[in-house]
Parts: sequence; structure tokens; C-alpha cells
Amino acid sequence: MPLFWRIFLLNAVVLIVATALLLGPVTVSTPVLLTEAAVLTAGLAAMLVANALLLRIGLAPLQRLTRAMTTTDLLRPGHRPAVGGRGEIAELITTFNTMLDRLEDERATSSARALSAQEAERRRVARELHDEVGQSLTAVLLQLKRAADHAPPGLGEELRQVQEATRAGLEEIRRIARRLRPGVLDELGLASALKALAAEFAGPGLDVRHRLAPDLPPLDREAELVLYRVAQEALTNTVRHARAHRAEIALHRTPGGVELRVRDDGRGTGGAPEGAGVRGMRERALLIGAGLTVESGTEPTVESGAGVGTVVRLAVPVPVRFPAHTLVPVRGSAPAHAPPP
Repeated sequence: MPLFWRIFLLNAVVLIVATALLLGPVTVSTPVLLTEAAVLTAGLAAMLVANALLLRIGLAPLQRLTRAMTTTDLLRPGHRPAVGGRGEIAELITTFNTMLDRLEDERATSSARALSAQEAERRRVARELHDEVGQSLTAVLLQLKRAADHAPPGLGEELRQVQEATRAGLEEIRRIARRLRPGVLDELGLASALKALAAEFAGPGLDVRHRLAPDLPPLDREAELVLYRVAQEALTNTVRHARAHRAEIALHRTPGGVELRVRDDGRGTGGAPEGAGVRGMRERALLIGAGLTVESGTEPTVESGAGVGTVVRLAVPVPVRFPAHTLVPVRGSAPAHAPPP
């Protein structure tokens, strides 16, 4: 029954009962007796309770829809309010679910294009850093070496210091280029790339370890790239925010595919809202149909045994369930499935 007629009939019943009481033989004394007041109060209370219950039952689908609308997150797709019965409310819920399907498809398509463009731009910047800036600094190092070899002792020592500073800058540029374009991922595969990533983030204040299962199933290049980027972003957050001393990258087989887990012994998220890094990881996970969770203090951390720190999990199905809107090539760039130039 439509919502309009439900409310109309409910109010009609209340008015009919009130009219029957007014026209009936029942009278009220003046002043009102205690027993008469009790009967009137009980009748009024019964009518109010019945009215409230009927309204709650009739408006329950709208309340469910309201809760679903307030909790909808396009980065956590798949949640839909149930459609029950017929009428305007059922049609409204169906329309809302259809709108969510369309919005999720459009969001995933735009995210795929943006991330494809981002990867293409990363490759371009990394190539220019390596080929242009790197070669220029290499030439500067050679000139500084020749100048230091023919300079007086005092000036030669200063030139060697400049040479060391230039060499350190060249190594930093090469490190940035490797982060932008993980060549080891294309050349040696995911396991070697994750090992190199752990070694890259390890330092005097952070011990990064890795546990990679040897029996991993074959993965598409897009899935390997998503796994690598999620691990990279998780370790970046560990270095920037966690104040951790130990971290671990684990990759193992699951009944439905593979799972990446990056955990640390830092201070955890503390209930803080998700930042751009976590949202970026979720968008990458959606592109390959994977599920991403970020938890804090849910299990013992690396060798500490304490329930603190942060755990990032990425569950990738095998074979990867690519949505219809998966990585879309960007005009002027290489396709997402093609190897970088």
C-alpha cells in the first residue's frame, strides 16, 4: 500500500474513534471524576501508542534508507539497503541502489583514468630525472674531479667536498626515480621489488623485514603494481606518522588469492580520519577488485607482542576480478598493461 494511503487510513481511524466517542452515550461528569479521568487517559494513551507504532512500521523503510544514505562510501562499494514490499518506498530504494551502482561505476572509471595518468606521469618524471638530471650531475662530477686533481691543495679539498655533496644529490635523485618508476618490478617481479622496497625504507631508526611466500600464484601486471604501490604507501605512512622502530612486509597465498600485510609497532591511527594516502590505496584496490583494511591495535606487532601499531591488509583475488572500468589508457601515454618505456 502506498505511504500516502497508510498515513491517511491511520488518521482516519483515529478520527472515527474520536467521533464515535463524542456521539456515543458515554458522558463525562462536571467536574470530571477520578475514574472517568483514568479511562480517558488510558484511551488517549492507547491511541497515541497505536498511532506511533503504525507510523514506525510504515516509515521503517525510509529510516533504513536514511541510514544507508548517511553511511554510503564510494570507496567501500557493495552495501545496499534491502528492497522490501512494493510501493513508493520500494521504488525509492530501488532508484537509490541504481544511482549508487552508476556512481560507483563512474567513480571507478574516473579513478582508473586518474591513476593511469599518474603512473604515466611517474614514468615520464622518472625518465627525465634519470636521463636528463642524472646525466647532467654525472658530467658535473667528472668536471669537479678534473678540477680537484689540478687544483692547489686547499682548493682541491673544497672541490672534493663539493664533489661528495653532488654525488649524494645524484644518489637521492636516483632513489626518487626508483620510487617513481619501480624498474625492478618490471625486470625481476613482485617478490624482488618488495624486498628492494623493504631495504629502501630500512634505516638507522627503522628495521623493515619481509616474509614472502615462495608459492605465490601468478598475478597480472596491474595486480602486481597495485600490491607494490600499496606496500610503498603503507611504509611511507609508517615513516612519516607512526614513529615506529620495526615494520614488516608479508605476502602469502590465501584460499581465494594472495594477501599483502604491512604492519608496524608504531603509535597506531588513534581513530584519526583517513588521509589522502589511505584513500589512494582504497582507490587502487578497487581497480582490481581487491579489499583493503587498515586496522590499529588489533594484533601483536612485529616482535613486540603488544597490541599496538597499524596493520594494512590488501586481499587480492586470483584470478583478478577486473571491473569493466579497470585501468584506462590516457591519451598520449602507454596503456596500463604495457611495460613502461
